[in-house]
Amino acid sequence: MKMYLIISIVLATILGYLLLMMGPLVGGVLAFGIVVGCLIRGLYLLNKISKKLETPKSDKVKAAYEDYLKEKENFNQG
Repeated sequence: MKMYLIISIVLATILGYLLLMMGPLVGGVLAFGIVVGCLIRGLYLLNKISKKLETPKSDKVKAAYEDYLKEKENFNQG
């Protein structure tokens, strides 16, 4: 786990250095695009996770039990 962090830090440092070499205008625009793109993607994923946690999963056992009770009730009536 720590190795991924070290690799990402090194790659980000290299990317930052390359962006600075391109000049402030081009490098700044590219850096801004990368940061904003990552933030938007992160917000999208957080929204997706939030929606997935909110929707309750259908309880198959409860549904089967309710069906059984309905069948039993219909059988007793008829």
